[in-house]
Amino acid sequence: MYIVGFLGSPRTKGICSRLMQAALDGAQSNGATVKHFDLIKCNIQHCMGCCKCLFDDPARAIGRCPIKDDMGALLEEYSRADGYVFASPVYDGAVTALMKKYLERKIGLTHRSPDAPATIGAARVPAEFKKKGLLIVTGNCPDEYREVMGDPCFEQMGAHWMIEQVETVEQIYVGGTEVLSEADIENRRQKAFQAGIALVDAVNKET
Repeated sequence: MYIVGFLGSPRTKGICSRLMQAALDGAQSNGATVKHFDLIKCNIQHCMGCCKCLFDDPARAIGRCPIKDDMGALLEEYSRADGYVFASPVYDGAVTALMKKYLERKIGLTHRSPDAPATIGAARVPAEFKKKGLLIVTGNCPDEYREVMGDPCFEQMGAHWMIEQVETVEQIYVGGTEVLSEADIENRRQKAFQAGIALVDAVNKET
């Protein structure tokens, strides 16, 4: 089993990163092979809205994008995986621009006929809900603000999974990051670790 994590924070040693790594560690402890991608270290250019990847040959698992950067390789890794961890801090009420850029470029995993305007693209290779995902969001606002701070980020990161037929098994919001003690952070890390274990269990139930 292969689980991949994509970090949308520019701070590769911050709380969000530590939580995602804890989830991956949990998955690894449960028998999975894991990989951690810091999107800030990847060459991901802005989507130009040309839709060439979306309209590309429907027989392809990944639509071809004319932009030559790291996104093609990232989508190959993504497609091979059995499960996912997406993690992003809240920036101005939404996921980071870094995560949003990555999400926009994932459109190559869907296809839409040029003869079907004003419709949503369909998954090129539907996962049939055998693949699972875990979402992690961190924010300065405390946990009671999850609905207005965390939920929009969960919706943004999980939207493609609805089309790809990937089941979201858990959503973790960690608020008040500016005032969390090391003990608090460790407690949240343990919860993320357990969520990683549960992610692998959820995938195994489908096999």
